[in-house]
Amino acid sequence: MQPGKILHPQIASALASLGHGDIILVTDAGAPIPANANRIDLAFCAGSVDLLKILRVLQKEIFIENVIFAEEVPDNNPRLFEDVTEIFTGSGADFTLIPHEKLVSDVYGKARFIIRSGSLMPWGNFGLVASTDPDAWFDDTMKIIPEYVERSQRIKNRATPRINKADGMV
Repeated sequence: MQPGKILHPQIASALASLGHGDIILVTDAGAPIPANANRIDLAFCAGSVDLLKILRVLQKEIFIENVIFAEEVPDNNPRLFEDVTEIFTGSGADFTLIPHEKLVSDVYGKARFIIRSGSLMPWGNFGLVASTDPDAWFDDTMKIIPEYVERSQRIKNRATPRINKADGMV
């Protein structure tokens, strides 16, 4: 066992297989997960395993460039919005807010895998878009992609995630 690391073998394996742009969906207990989805079910009983705990651990384990969630969260579950903002501050990730229906119809099917929590949390469904370490891919002999420079600075400055609203498909 590796102390401080993810012990769940399916999750550890799934995270190791991620590429830039892959989506991990972390859901509450009531999410309508498609039958053919690569589902990792952590829901043991109401409240366990906690959605926010899963997000905290994933944020420390992988680079995430974007967190996609329902535009209803800030107004309808402001505590959840505060918690998620705290978790992803300093990660370099942005937030993309879309209608809950579009999250279900457009993002669920694109997820590489889905982790279902035991949380009973309205609008508690988050698409995490995997990224790469912005400081690991370039050296002094290469031209660094501007987006990587910006993300690196956002991480170093512990920036709060920027909020984008998506009009079309994600």
